[in-house]
Amino acid sequence: MATITKMARAHYEKGVPYEIAVPDTSLYLILEESAQFYADRPAIDYFGETLTYGELKDMVDRAAQVLRLAGVRRGDSVAIALPNCPQHVIVFYALMRIGAVASEHNPLAPKSEIDHQVKRHKGRVAVVWEKVVNKFDFGPGQPIETMFTVDITYHMPKSKRALLALPIAPAKKTRSQMRSETPSGTLSWDRKVRSAEPLDPTTPHATGDDIAVILHTGGTNGVPKSVPLTHRNIGANANQNLAWVYRLHEGAESFFSLLPYFHSFGLTFFMVCAIKLAASQVILPKFDVDLSLEAQKKTPVTFFVGVPPMFDRIARRAKETGVDISSIRYAISGAMPLPRETAEFWEEMTGGYIIEGYGMTETAPTMCGSPMTPERRHGALGLPFPSTLMRLGDLADPNKEPEPGEPGEILVKGPQVFSGYLDAPEDNADAFTEDGYFRTGDIGVCDDGFVYLSDRRKELILSGGFNVYPSQVEAAIRTMPGVKDVAVVGLPTEKGEEVTAALVLDDGVNGLSLEDVRAWAEKRISHYALPRSLAIVSELPYSQIGKVMRRVVRENLLKNPRND
Repeated sequence: MATITKMARAHYEKGVPYEIAVPDTSLYLILEESAQFYADRPAIDYFGETLTYGELKDMVDRAAQVLRLAGVRRGDSVAIALPNCPQHVIVFYALMRIGAVASEHNPLAPKSEIDHQVKRHKGRVAVVWEKVVNKFDFGPGQPIETMFTVDITYHMPKSKRALLALPIAPAKKTRSQMRSETPSGTLSWDRKVRSAEPLDPTTPHATGDDIAVILHTGGTNGVPKSVPLTHRNIGANANQNLAWVYRLHEGAESFFSLLPYFHSFGLTFFMVCAIKLAASQVILPKFDVDLSLEAQKKTPVTFFVGVPPMFDRIARRAKETGVDISSIRYAISGAMPLPRETAEFWEEMTGGYIIEGYGMTETAPTMCGSPMTPERRHGALGLPFPSTLMRLGDLADPNKEPEPGEPGEILVKGPQVFSGYLDAPEDNADAFTEDGYFRTGDIGVCDDGFVYLSDRRKELILSGGFNVYPSQVEAAIRTMPGVKDVAVVGLPTEKGEEVTAALVLDDGVNGLSLEDVRAWAEKRISHYALPRSLAIVSELPYSQIGKVMRRVVRENLLKNPRND
């Protein structure tokens, strides 16, 4: 047994198993079972309008037929570019039902990024938010042949939709943020689903080995990659997460689903764990602290998974407004370190537990967590989850273990771990050890079974819960005329987060301006990755082989901040 796993099990909470059942069936069967036993229970709460599990399954079965009629077959990829909304859940499970692949895209990503992702997964059908249709090339002879558009106000209460239609400035502003005119050649997803017949129930299901999802990431080295996850990977990780928080009760919980479904963290916990538990999900298209607390007053949440800024803002706003959040018994924080003061304030406001978890897109995503007991350790990534083997690899040779107490690369093996990147044989050759452990690229240390992160993947920036890869930001800015070179680094904030900073080297010919650089970047870089600190410089530090030394850039910026 792997060294860390053996030590960790001594600290498992009583009731948490060492091993979990590894499913070998379609994720759709999770929804089918919840709908069978909890047909009348609210599955989704969207701005106060609810869909029961019975209603959700009926819409999913109709949506599956819509996709079949569009030519989607088992193993085909379908592009999804949606915020969190009921239609996202519906199209996801419709794809699971027919054995097709949900290729998730961040709807706020720049077109160039989406173009590359579509080229990799080769999907010919897309289900897309009205606001971002122009980020996809569709129509005859284009990568996307069939384009379904989604009105994210469709499942809102009729009263709220009526308010949005009013010819007044606030309504117009909100309407413009949520809706958009759609070009010719597109199909209304909601109208198609409403008028469709359910899929033939004898249609074969997917198996555990079939790919369920393709998520897009920078991988462990910052180079853009696509990560295929099977029904087994995601189903196993759902079982691992629910085994870890085993005090949650089937058919009795409510989740805040505020992390995006297109992110592995949100997809597994909300799209799958919540449905498996027959929980009610409170869904918002984007995180808004006041809307979250308004929903909390109507549908008290019992379990919350998020990132540290969410916990901090909700707890502080709840204290200011007097909103009771004591219903939230358990919470898991991920994606970035959880400040001790945030954890303590959260537990003070809720009376419940909050722990840190650790995962990656490639592990569907969770592999570690602290126990939901007083034994939890602040600052630790936690203990390896059930059915998860974990060890440290020597920094010089990952096939060997470091000396006890020495840092090493975190290596993991388990049913939630993917089998390799899509169409990337060279990357896959480096991604696993000789004995099949996935190389996370993170450097950690082990203390009696608890894993601590000693060094985040080199130069990776964690901003607002998202991974920002400096090379991608640099590449986008470097294409601008007048830019000779650029260096991008992450700088810490007082709240324990990071912001992206960029130094742009002027070529001395075209005369760069900060306004022009910002405008160029905003059209090519996702919002969360945009440099918050930006300066034009006349020189950058280079190594002997001509590479920009980001470490030196970061050190200099910490000593002498720049934001011209």
